Amino acid sequence: MRKIPEALVKHYEAQGWWTSETLGDVLARGLAEVPDQSFVVHSECEPYVGTFAEVEDQARRLAAGLRERDVGPGDVVAMQLPNWREAAVTFWAAAFLGAVIVPIVHFYGRKELAHIIATAKPKVFITTESFGRMTLHRDICVDVPIVALVGGERRDAEGHDTAVYAFDDLLADEPMAGVIPADPASPALIAFTSGTTRDPKGVIHSHQTLNFETRQLLDNYPTDRGRQLTATPVGHFIGMVGAFLIPILEGAPIDLCDVWDPSRVLALMESDGLSIGGGPPYFLTSLMDHPDFTAEHMKLITTAGLGGSTVPAAVTRRLADRGVLVFRSYGSTEHPSITGSRPSAPEDKRLFTDGDPRPGVEIRLTDEGEILSRGPDLCLGYTDPQLTAASFDEDGWYHTGDVGVLDADGYLTITDRKADVIIRGGENISALEVEEVLLAMPEVIEAVVVAAPDARLGERAAAVLRLRAGVSMPTLDDVRAHFEAAGVARQKWPEELHRADDFPRTASGKVQKFRVRQSIAT
Repeated sequence: MRKIPEALVKHYEAQGWWTSETLGDVLARGLAEVPDQSFVVHSECEPYVGTFAEVEDQARRLAAGLRERDVGPGDVVAMQLPNWREAAVTFWAAAFLGAVIVPIVHFYGRKELAHIIATAKPKVFITTESFGRMTLHRDICVDVPIVALVGGERRDAEGHDTAVYAFDDLLADEPMAGVIPADPASPALIAFTSGTTRDPKGVIHSHQTLNFETRQLLDNYPTDRGRQLTATPVGHFIGMVGAFLIPILEGAPIDLCDVWDPSRVLALMESDGLSIGGGPPYFLTSLMDHPDFTAEHMKLITTAGLGGSTVPAAVTRRLADRGVLVFRSYGSTEHPSITGSRPSAPEDKRLFTDGDPRPGVEIRLTDEGEILSRGPDLCLGYTDPQLTAASFDEDGWYHTGDVGVLDADGYLTITDRKADVIIRGGENISALEVEEVLLAMPEVIEAVVVAAPDARLGERAAAVLRLRAGVSMPTLDDVRAHFEAAGVARQKWPEELHRADDFPRTASGKVQKFRVRQSIAT
């Protein structure tokens, strides 16, 4: 674990940011207040319509069944499930037990899953036989004492200690009452994040950091944002918080979608009056660029909190011009909410900056512009002690690896990741700046700029473009003319172009630039 200065601990406790409540305490109280609120899964293979009370009853029956099998505080419960009811049942059950939940993105494959299972060493792993690209890798789970399949049947151990249960076989006849006590400063969740490293990094959050993050997120949300559809995978940190924690504190309905299909989502918006409240820009732009999108859909998108990946100014301006209240935020799995604009902030701050520090959060910039942060929602560190030592210092600061600037009012704007700076002939080029210029071309929907090897200059800017349907790929001459008209220095112009139907992404929708770099280098 990282070193947290004692003065910070006392400060967070004195301010009420860190409390004695566990995740299970918070959930139990919230669920008791709105037992009749609706819980709906919009799925072709695992649809569900019920109430909070009905899903909580199953969670408590699972908790009782796991407790009978000696699962309790500190034990690790991993789940790899789509946005289904059973994911909520598992997450809530683990919280009631004081166990450590490990959500795994449902489309992670064999390599990622093997790394996570070996690192987290779960006592319980709950998954399904198959879904999309996901499939059960039995050999990876041989050292996990309890494996359960949603929709599956019990299987014998076949020569080893792991029994594979049907999910329903783990549910006790009677639900577990109450919540098992746990240390609120102890681990409650390990979230594995990828994007800039080859193997997912295990990020450890405590009951205190996770509870604070949930409360402060809800406090910053506009109150009138409609009935929200959660499409971000619940195996990802923000999808899990948005699906299984915030609605409980707010008393709002839960609507889950297990496949991101813009045409299907647009149909649900129309039939059920659902709204998409934000997330990575990709989710909103893929709807607005779809041929089925109409003015009636636009009326349902009243607010858009954008984050989770780079937020182009072209996207925020486009949404604001359509009457949407747009605000940006910046954070990571390690430190989920570093900055964010309040809905009441001036429009230019909401659209063109990533906000000012969230409650309790401190930030500072190094001489190189790297962002350092610390606050009540900052994680405890990584499962890898070497990564922890490299990313957190003795004073409690997290070295984000992101580069930004602060304006006179204290609002932060991310300019790049240190790993995404293109060094061309010794001169640094911001990939984000080049991407913003490319997005102003009418045929371009999404642009990713990465460093490509160059025998003469070391690196050069390579642009990979996702285009609107039916348009031709622009030539390098077209791009040069566009950059010249925009007044951009020549050394920043892309020197090679590639076309992509889509990009490799993390669960939150963020483009995995290291994979883009690999693809164009081969």
